[in-house]
Amino acid sequence: MRKELQLSLSVILFLSCGFLYQLTLKSSCHVSCLPPYKSQQGPEAVLSKGRSIVFLETSERMEPSPLVSCAVESAAKIYPEQPVAFFMKGLNDSMQLPPDSTYPALSLLSAIDNVFLFPLNMKRLFEDTPLFSWYTQINSSAERNWLHVSSDAARLAIIWKYGGVYTDTDVISIRPIPEENFLAAQASQYSSNGVFGFLPRHSFLWECMENFVEHYNSDIWGNQGPNLMTRMLRVWCKLEDFQEVSDLRCLNLSFLHPQRFYPISYPEWRRYYEVWDTDPSFNDSYALHLWNYMNQEGRAVVRGSNTLVENLYRKHCPRTYRDLIQGPEEMVTGELGPGNK
Repeated sequence: MRKELQLSLSVILFLSCGFLYQLTLKSSCHVSCLPPYKSQQGPEAVLSKGRSIVFLETSERMEPSPLVSCAVESAAKIYPEQPVAFFMKGLNDSMQLPPDSTYPALSLLSAIDNVFLFPLNMKRLFEDTPLFSWYTQINSSAERNWLHVSSDAARLAIIWKYGGVYTDTDVISIRPIPEENFLAAQASQYSSNGVFGFLPRHSFLWECMENFVEHYNSDIWGNQGPNLMTRMLRVWCKLEDFQEVSDLRCLNLSFLHPQRFYPISYPEWRRYYEVWDTDPSFNDSYALHLWNYMNQEGRAVVRGSNTLVENLYRKHCPRTYRDLIQGPEEMVTGELGPGNK
């Protein structure tokens, strides 16, 4: 009897120590430590297969907005067997977030198995590309649209080096993209650069980087982004108007119909924040661009509003909806939503 009692006490003591160790570990990391198996892997190891989904943050911002979180989570949900890489300029090379800070959205994203957070080191990224000389000579502080221009450059280099699909952080994925080498039409005969995908080392992207440098003019909005993609697409392909909802193809490149990513065009962006009698099916779309740049009014997703965008969050990024989206009372009082308490 005595031995049994001693054994029971030993087991309880062992379990208690384990619990206290885990509690101490969590408190020292808060919510900011990346899982060890992720922190040990660099982009070369993770993205080497060329099937990754890539997002960028070229500002120093460390806490993604709910929309950014939704974009990344929705991609991870749609592509569960593929790595989803989020490159952030604010991260450092230690692959770990500051231990004395709490970032709920980053904590949420880093807990998803196929989401990887990487530092964005542009100088290193642009090595061995036509963009390197441009980047090392440019005075970024004198550039009017540097955040956008540097993002335009970085997305070209990343997809050229590693392959995969690049998407903007205001794009919600709703079904897999079946194409390997593609551009997304924003309108007839006009390409966006908010979503595109290529196999590694594709010559189209190399030529885009060369054209980026040769025709650099950051004062013209879109000159290094959608205008660049459209210029190069016209070199490669004889562009025609789309017939119904069908994609255009030339050589080994597909030009996808505007319905694939832009079923709601930018002049109508507010419709995402409206209540619909019946939510659209978006059957012809792979992802939805929410035109966040147009949202200068600061419209947000509100829990219980039954807007189109709220319903998209509930369906395609349920963790973000649960943890980061507030109801109208919480937005007024500043209290945390149920997922944050």
